[in-house]
Order: sequence, then C-alpha cells, then structure tokens
Amino acid sequence: MTLRVAAITTGSRTPSSRFRVRQHIKPLRDYDIVVREFIPVVDDRVESALRFVHPKSVRIRDFPPAYPFYAAHLAARVAAHLPGIVSSRRYDVTWLSRGLCEGWHTLESKLGKPLVLDVDDAIWLREPFGERQARGAAQRADVVVVCNDYLAEWFAPHCKRIEHVATAVDGEVFFPVDTRADDRFVIGWTGTSSNFRYLANMRHALAAFLRHAPDARLRIVADARPTGLELPEHAVEFVQWSEADEARAVQTMDVGIMPLVDDAWTRGKCAFKVIQYMACGLPVVASPYGMNAEAMGCGTVGMTATTDQQWLDALVFLYEQRDEARRIGAAARRAFLERFDLPVATRKLAEIFLSLRPS
Repeated sequence: MTLRVAAITTGSRTPSSRFRVRQHIKPLRDYDIVVREFIPVVDDRVESALRFVHPKSVRIRDFPPAYPFYAAHLAARVAAHLPGIVSSRRYDVTWLSRGLCEGWHTLESKLGKPLVLDVDDAIWLREPFGERQARGAAQRADVVVVCNDYLAEWFAPHCKRIEHVATAVDGEVFFPVDTRADDRFVIGWTGTSSNFRYLANMRHALAAFLRHAPDARLRIVADARPTGLELPEHAVEFVQWSEADEARAVQTMDVGIMPLVDDAWTRGKCAFKVIQYMACGLPVVASPYGMNAEAMGCGTVGMTATTDQQWLDALVFLYEQRDEARRIGAAARRAFLERFDLPVATRKLAEIFLSLRPS
C-alpha cells in the first residue's frame, strides 16, 4: 500500500528544502512513498530583508522598534503554512523541515502524526525563541532526523528516536568533468552571502597563495558579490548562483574550500560544501569543525586547516602537485558515492517513513 507523506518545507530556494526534502521526492516513489511538498509563499527572501530592521549586534527581543515588523512577518509565515498544517492530518506521515517558523514556537502541535522533524542546523540558536521552538517541535515528533552527532546529542533529550541521514548530493548531477575552458588553477567556494565572514577569515592565506600563484584565481559562487576580502580584483571570479548552473560552477574548480570558525552554530552544519566538492571529484581543504571533520575523515579526500599557514601550505601543495590533487579528488568521489550520494540517503529516509506506516 502506498505511503502518503506531507512535506512542509521552509521555502522554494532554501538549501534545506532543496537538498533534504525536494530532491528525494521522485526517488522515494521507488519505495511506494508518495510525497507532496507544501511550500510557503513567504520564504527566506523575506527573512533576509528583515535583517535590516534591527542592528545586527542586538537581539530581537532587546530591540522593541523591530517588534511590529517581526510580528507582521510571523503572522504571514504562519498563514503561509496553514494549507500544509491542515492538509498534514490527511496524510500517513508529516515531514517537517526545521520547523514552521524558525525562532518561534507556533502551530507544531497541530501537525498530523506521525511526525518526522528534519534538522540540518543548530536551529535552537535562532532568535528570538529558537530553543523553545526546537524543543517543542522535537517533543511533538515521533522521529528527529539529523545530519550529524552534534545535532543528535542536542535533540536526544527531547525525542525518543533520533536518526542520522546525511545531506545528500545527486551524483548524477554533481560529477567530475575532464574538460576545462582554460588551464588556470581555480580555488572554489560556494555558499550564501551570509557565510562570507568565514571566507574573510582566511583572506590573508588566500592573498599569500595568489601572490605565490599569480596565474590562479578564486571563484566564489553565491547569491551576492563578496565584500571584505581585500584580494586583487583580477584574481577573484564571482559567479551568480543559480540552480541551473550550480553544478557546472563547482565541477570546473580545481580545489574546493570550506573555512569555518569553531562555535555552537558551525558545529551544527552538515558539511554540505565539502560533500558537493567530493561529488565533483575535487580535493578539499576545510576547517575540521562539526561534520566537516567526519566528512574529511572518510579517507584521503583532502586536508584540514585551522591557521593561515596551514591553509597556505595545503593550497600550495595542491597547486604544485596536480597529479596528487587529482588522485585525492578521485578518492573523494569514491567516498562520496559510498556515503553521501542521493540513493544512499533516500534509502535511509524510506526505511524511516516505512517504519511509521500505520498498522
């Protein structure tokens, strides 16, 4: 008998919706699981606009002038989710991505059961009441699906069943390519503009590398042009992110980088950039924090770095030892296929959903 799942996601463009839910919908049909996604019309683009309503260094709850804006936005978000909330009670399973309104505990108690809460970030840190929202959603859930041990440990006291499913990449979309438009060495970073601060933290190492290798360039694939890098303009290539061109922009890099700082938020990240690079057969240089350490420990997939000198040494090695870099990239692709390819994650999700089938 077909299992019917109502998936309630956070927006049409958010990575969690695209990669943790939407890309699994079609392959889940092979397991006789039919998913309908309910996408709110008020999504992350409105969330981004609200960042300008109050000073970044001040908490929302401590800045009363912002209250009316956030109240209006919250009402709009709840209203946008109402079709999914109401419909979820007519399905066999409800699949909730991150929560209905991040930072606010709203109508999670009205969602249909059994409920699967899918989490790929430390959402309890979201302002203003993220901990209450995350705890309440987990207590309502029958299963919390997470992408790493750090998230599992936080949610374990609030839900009896915790399952691990990596944020997967479709290996038939993200795959190695042999043809290149030119021979320039490309260091690549892909992500959202909100994460530019991590890239800026290694700007001195990048500047030193570009002086060492003047024929190389840094490619940044993002939703906006980078600021604060203080690098030579001719050495930085900006690629406007688009879903259609995303894979090609990564495939034609030589090295993928994922710098982070070690804090409560980054420990909740799911190493998604690293996994994209691995899928495309790129050697990776990454900060060994959170799930980055787990992904980088899958074999010889690249190098970790925490200091400017370590970043510089790793990039220089991969630049000068091209054959070795290609061997590392091939190993990264093999490790990806074993652990992070789409069919691997879809199979785990199918097992979770089928275990909740009504008797």
